[in-house]
Amino acid sequence: MADTMRRLLPAPVADVDPAEVYRPMTPGRRGAAVRVNMVESVDGAASNDGRSGGLSSPADKALFRQLRAAAEVVLVGASTVRVERYGPPKLTDDARAAREAAGMAPVPVLAIVTASCRLDVNTPLFTEAEIRPVVLTVSTADEESRARIAERADVVIAGDARVELGTALDKLAEHGWTNILCEGGPSLVGELLVEDLVDELCVTLAPLATSGGAPRIAHGAPLDPPLRFELRSVLEEDAFLFLRYGRERPGG
Repeated sequence: MADTMRRLLPAPVADVDPAEVYRPMTPGRRGAAVRVNMVESVDGAASNDGRSGGLSSPADKALFRQLRAAAEVVLVGASTVRVERYGPPKLTDDARAAREAAGMAPVPVLAIVTASCRLDVNTPLFTEAEIRPVVLTVSTADEESRARIAERADVVIAGDARVELGTALDKLAEHGWTNILCEGGPSLVGELLVEDLVDELCVTLAPLATSGGAPRIAHGAPLDPPLRFELRSVLEEDAFLFLRYGRERPGG
């Protein structure tokens, strides 16, 4: 395996630091900017054997950590938390020091989207969290479940029957969190795209083919017309491609 990451676009560089390419995002038009990070196979699968980790590589895992180090909030759906067995965000000492020097908390806040509030608060995600997670839910969620979660996390109401993602982002921005990293899953990414809330889409293209019935990186209502994204950079390591797209919106 190659031990360096090279840049192919915008201009070839033999050895590039991903931190120089994937910088913290600036506040978006709503106040919060959203960067999505997903991995997929060459035949379009977002997971292998049910988990995205089956498509990953050491370089992809390193970029995963770099994107977390640049974010104030990690946004994720409840099903992804369960399937991928999420724990609390953890960063290296160097990353923590850099964040604190930039006026950020030592680790990002984990924000979980769930309309049902069916979460196990006895998992390390909650019991070992350095910063209390945020649970974005709805007013019609079971009150007992909401109360149980509120013992270990900050519960934020962002809708009635479904989590309104625009409202959720507004509420995160009210806390001063404007740099959001979404790690999926596909349904959450699909909803963000339908509401045109994605400012940057980062895709790791794995040199693997899986076939089968795995979902795409975004799933949900079709977009008509499709949203247009601009290819801003391409990195490569060990035949894995790291694609960074920015949303092209009318008027800039």
